[in-house]
Amino acid sequence: MQKRLKSRFLFSDRWLDRHSIVRNMEAFQDLIVIVLCFGLFAVMLMQLWGLFIAITQQLDYKHVTAKILFVLILVELFRLLMVYLQEHSISVGVAVEVTIVSLLREVVVQGALEIYWVNTLAICGLLFVLGGLLVVCAKTPHMDCMSANTKFCPVARGGRERQNELELQYSRQCDENQPLG
Repeated sequence: MQKRLKSRFLFSDRWLDRHSIVRNMEAFQDLIVIVLCFGLFAVMLMQLWGLFIAITQQLDYKHVTAKILFVLILVELFRLLMVYLQEHSISVGVAVEVTIVSLLREVVVQGALEIYWVNTLAICGLLFVLGGLLVVCAKTPHMDCMSANTKFCPVARGGRERQNELELQYSRQCDENQPLG
């Protein structure tokens, strides 16, 4: 009795091949991310134009600073999408950086003295947690690519090379211990 392949659904010779479905869905997902990148780039250009107009018209420091920080947030989001397109994995470190810059933008826009003390404590707590997560991401080498296990990850590639080396040593030992005859 022949076993059914794991890569197929119940209908073995039909169009329900799991690999082709996954490949097509990944291509569609990449297309969505590319459209998001173009949209984000267009929003960045509009914000830069608005920043240029805000600087030339009147010099409201709070407004100009908020626009600059918003452009920086958009740049970080664009970087996050680029990392996703390359590795098909969300970079935790970049996402944490975007969140920290977004929180600080809100503090700058509202003004640190105009925020209620409860909101200030909540923002401080969130910044403390995000800072700790950022330190963990920095201390763990290639944490993002290790979870994605992609070809761009030097840790995963080094691990595979080490595993292949150990397998080769084991096979040599087995060959040496085999009786001739």
